[in-house]
Amino acid sequence: MEEGLKILSTITLGYNSELYKIVDFLNKTLKPKNLVFGLAKDGKDMSITVYEVVQ
Repeated sequence: MEEGLKILSTITLGYNSELYKIVDFLNKTLKPKNLVFGLAKDGKDMSITVYEVVQ
């Protein structure tokens, strides 16, 4: 299997200016478990994506 990031799940929510704090907290807490969280803004929506780090 190739190294990189594998998408496990994505959820789209309404805009919240503090959502980045949750994503930052999850990344700091779960990085040792090979999980990474991404946050993207698209207009009035925000998406959180959960990735597994594949080595």
